[in-house]
Amino acid sequence: MQAHPFTTLILNDNNKNYVTQIPVILEERDDKLYITGHVARHTDHYPALANGHEALVLFTGPHCYVSASWYSRRGQASTWNYMSVHARGTVRIMDDDETLEHVTAMTHQYEDAQAVPELAENMTPDYIKAQLKAIAGFEIAVTSLDAIFKLSQNRDDESYKTIVSHLISSDDINDISMAGELLKRRPHLFE
Repeated sequence: MQAHPFTTLILNDNNKNYVTQIPVILEERDDKLYITGHVARHTDHYPALANGHEALVLFTGPHCYVSASWYSRRGQASTWNYMSVHARGTVRIMDDDETLEHVTAMTHQYEDAQAVPELAENMTPDYIKAQLKAIAGFEIAVTSLDAIFKLSQNRDDESYKTIVSHLISSDDINDISMAGELLKRRPHLFE
């Protein structure tokens, strides 16, 4: 979740689904996990958030195609390996001060590593005020976490080694990341 904070936020309000992709921040307080983010007020998504329904936040990690031609036995279907986390919780809209704290934290999270960071506290008060009118910060108190994954765990050792070999030799960062995840799960095959 920390490694992949660009999420898909899903809400249902009046039997209609609202989906948007946004970066979030994770915070632990009092042994509870909170997800904070913000959305534009002039979207269909904002009223659904303001109604305080349960939200689903989908964190998507590395993923890749796995060809059946890599298996030791032929005549089987190809698949897709993936890692994700489904976080559910109740939504609370932040007030302006909390939203400003969130935006400030988010600018630090992504800007501190820049040579000349563009931080919220360096922006003019008029600009900040206008931006706060246009966005709504929210906090989700997480009530459940479900790790969902498919990592070729059902494959025999020979197939598993071949899958890793193909993925690690790829030019695609997702393939290479997935190869690393597979290596962690059966390291004895690669000693």
